[in-house]
Amino acid sequence: MARFLDPRQRPARDDEYNHYLTHENDAGDARYRKFLSKLAEPLMMRLEPGMQGLDYGCGPGPALAEMLREAGYEMALHDPFFCSDHAALGRTYDFITATETIEHFHDPAGEFDRLDEMLRPGGWLGVMTSFQTDDARFADWHYVKDPTHVVFYRDVTLQTIAAQHGWACEIPVKDVALLHKQPVDDHG
Repeated sequence: MARFLDPRQRPARDDEYNHYLTHENDAGDARYRKFLSKLAEPLMMRLEPGMQGLDYGCGPGPALAEMLREAGYEMALHDPFFCSDHAALGRTYDFITATETIEHFHDPAGEFDRLDEMLRPGGWLGVMTSFQTDDARFADWHYVKDPTHVVFYRDVTLQTIAAQHGWACEIPVKDVALLHKQPVDDHG
């Protein structure tokens, strides 16, 4: 259900880092904020004020985290290249965002397990990535041409990942999935 780039085609770590430096993640850019709002708006509709979140894969300019802070949420950051905060990985959160991040996972199963461990019961994992839809045009798809994109998901892939973790999955808009970890049953 997911399509993987041959590991031999992955860029070297330095090349991967240098490619990320070409991304424009400016928190002051209105167009970028509008792009990120595709995830932020439906996610915030499901959150309570003051909840704690983690921007997982925040990049060099954590614009989404800034937007969520402005909306009243407490945000932690983690990015293996730009904000490698191991303390942040040892905490739990009410919600986690992974915007334009999961396509970079070299070990998706391990990464989603890590996210599950950090997500509190009743919490939300919001992901945004371009969903693969057309096998016939895959080779010419703009998303596959980015050398740092190593795994490609369909909406059904995220639904399967959710089911494997006991999460519910919603696709509120194109290329966004909201995964809900079930709350602990207090009556059991």
